[in-house]
Amino acid sequence: MKEKSLLFTLLITAIIAVGCNTGGSSNSNSQNNSGSGNGASENDESSIGSDDSEVELSFWNFGADYGSLIEEYTEKNPEISINVRQMEVEDHQTNLFTSLSAGGGAPDLAAIEASEIDSYIRAEDKFVNLLDLGAADLEEDYLDWAWETGSNIEGDFLLGLPADIGPTVMYYRADVFQEAGLPSEPEEVKELIQTWEDYRHAAETILNETGKKMADNFETIFKAKRDQAPEHFFNEENELIIDSSPYMKEAYDQTAQWIEEGYTDNLGMWSREWRNGIQEGSYATLLGPAWMGDIIKEYAPDESHWRIAPIPEGAGNWGGTWITIPEETEHAEEAYEFLTWLLAPEQQMQLFKERETFPTTPAVYEDEEFTQAADDYYGGKYAADLIAEAALEVPYVHKGPHYEDVNEEILIGLNNVYYGSDSEEEWEEIIGMVERRILR
Repeated sequence: MKEKSLLFTLLITAIIAVGCNTGGSSNSNSQNNSGSGNGASENDESSIGSDDSEVELSFWNFGADYGSLIEEYTEKNPEISINVRQMEVEDHQTNLFTSLSAGGGAPDLAAIEASEIDSYIRAEDKFVNLLDLGAADLEEDYLDWAWETGSNIEGDFLLGLPADIGPTVMYYRADVFQEAGLPSEPEEVKELIQTWEDYRHAAETILNETGKKMADNFETIFKAKRDQAPEHFFNEENELIIDSSPYMKEAYDQTAQWIEEGYTDNLGMWSREWRNGIQEGSYATLLGPAWMGDIIKEYAPDESHWRIAPIPEGAGNWGGTWITIPEETEHAEEAYEFLTWLLAPEQQMQLFKERETFPTTPAVYEDEEFTQAADDYYGGKYAADLIAEAALEVPYVHKGPHYEDVNEEILIGLNNVYYGSDSEEEWEEIIGMVERRILR
C-alpha cells in the first residue's frame, strides 16, 4: 500500500506540474522535448525492424526523432525490432506514471524529462538499475553532472543514461546593441559582459539609449542566476534550504531589483508577444538553452541580427532527456544493448548532424565536424563549440521531488513584484507558500 500511495502521489504531482508548465510564462517541457525543435511527429506509433524478429522492444519517447538510428540498429541486429511510441511530453509523462502505478503496461525503454528525474528516482524499484547491467563502465563517456543527474544520492542506482541536454547561453540582438552604441560582435560582447554587474550596466545603456528592455522576461533571468548556484531549494536530505542558503535569495533579489529598475519585460514565454519580440527585436537578450536556438529560427526565419555569447558568470542547463528501462521489461539485456548503442558518442554525433540534438558525450565536442559547425543564422559563428563550453561548465545540483513546486512559487512572487508588490514582503510570502505546499 505504501508503494502504491507513493506512486499515486507522484502521478498527481506530475500532472499538476505539467499543467503549470504548459501555460503562462514558462514551458521548459513542451518546447525542448530533446534539445531541439527537430522532433518526430507527436503521438505517433511505428514499428521498425523485421516482422520476423525474435524480440520486439517497446520505446516510449518524446521530442527527438531517433528513427534513422533505430533503422540502422535493427538492420545490424535483425533479431531485434523496436516499436516506437512518440508522444507529446504531457501525454508521455502521464501514461508512464499511470503504467508504473498500475504495475503493468510500461515499455521496455522510456524517456524522462530532466525536471522529472528526481520524482522517478523516488520509485527506483520500478526501474532497472543500469549499474547492474554494467553501466559503470560507461560513466567516463558522459558529462559528470549529467551522469549524476540520473543517479541516486548514494551513487549505487542509475535510473537512466543522458540522451540530450540544454546548456544555456545568451542569445542577443546585435542591432539593438549597435543602436545603443555598444559592441555587437560575439567576441566583443563576451568581453563586454563577463559578470552580472556588466549585464546590468549594458541593460542600463540599452534602456537609456533605445528604450528597449534587456531581457524578455524575469523568468529567464532568475533561471540563469539560479542554475549557476551550487545548491538550489533542497539539500541532499531533501530539506528545504531556500531560507537558510544565500544563493536563491540572492538570485531572487537581483531579479527583483532588475524588475524594479525596468530592465526586464514580462512577456509570457511562448506567447504571441514573446514570439513577436524575437522577430522585431523588442528586447536585447534571451537567456536560454541550446534548443532555444531552433525556436528563435522558427519564429524569426528571415531575421539576421541574432547572435550568441556566453551567459555571464557561467552556464546552467535547461531541459534534456534521460532514457530508462522500466523494471517490468522481459528484455532488460536487449534493451540495455540498444540503449548503450543509441547513446554512444558516435550515434550522438550522428543525431547532432541530423537534428542538432545537443550531445551529452564530451568526446563529440572534440570532433572537427562538431567544433566547426558554423551557423549562418547566428552570423556564421561556431555556435556548437560555444554551447559545448557551456555544457562543460554546468554544475551538478540536487533538485529534490518538490523542485517545481518551489520554483513556481518564486516565479509567482516575482510576477507580483513586477506588478508593484514589495519584494521583501513577497519573499516572506514565498517561504510560507512553499512550506504549506510541501507539507500538504
